[in-house]
Amino acid sequence: MTSNPYQDNRGNKDRSIGNPKGAGEIPYRKGGAAKPGRDGTPFLIGENMTAGYGKGPDILHDCTIAAEKGEIAVIVGPNGAGKSTGMKALFGMLDMRSGSVMLDGEDITALSPQDRVVKGMGFVPQTNNIFTSMTVEENLEMGAFIRTDDFADTMTQIYDLFPILKDKRYQAAGELSGGQRQQVAVGRALMTQPKVLMLDEPTAGVSPIVMDELFDRIIDVARTGIPILMVEQNARQALEIADKGYVLVQGANGHTGTGKELLANPEVRQSFLGG
Repeated sequence: MTSNPYQDNRGNKDRSIGNPKGAGEIPYRKGGAAKPGRDGTPFLIGENMTAGYGKGPDILHDCTIAAEKGEIAVIVGPNGAGKSTGMKALFGMLDMRSGSVMLDGEDITALSPQDRVVKGMGFVPQTNNIFTSMTVEENLEMGAFIRTDDFADTMTQIYDLFPILKDKRYQAAGELSGGQRQQVAVGRALMTQPKVLMLDEPTAGVSPIVMDELFDRIIDVARTGIPILMVEQNARQALEIADKGYVLVQGANGHTGTGKELLANPEVRQSFLGG
């Protein structure tokens, strides 16, 4: 068995249903190697990040975002503030023009997204985050793709965290409600046994009741010691559960503090929370 989790002779070998010329280059940058980091840094930190898309203008401007073990860190701000871009920069989906990303004491700035997953990053994008034609259980199994050990216990833990998924485990994920799909996406990311969980708009498009339930489950995950970094449009509700909050303004750090501090900040309340 190869040590490369992206090989191991996995996948369907029936050439009649595949592209004989291959899928082409994965649209992620290939990246380089990790390097030793500095002592005393947060568990996850994107420090002084300046980044944009392709040859376009900078979207992030000297932006710093961090999360510690067991902590829920929330990124909020107006539309176009660079919140999702910040997450993509941390995950290696675009080249940073300056700055660095460190995880668990290691400088991973040069790593590709797939290598960051192997290092322990679990990332749930806002959209297109499940395999709709696969069952719930098959989606979760896909999350264990990089693992070579027995992941049955992890599957049980996911079903304990999201009981509705156990009830629907043989149902196509595309038939689920929006909130249930988000549970599948989060569960699949947790199947990798991540060191940090990154969620981009996990409550987008769900009802307030479902949003509260998802936030409760996110709190449960954080209590296991996994740092959670989350982008949220529901700023007030997100800051209520946040240990740390970042308000981004035009791609830069506008305000930083605990969730309670930001909720009590008159400027934050007036500008971003509706007074």
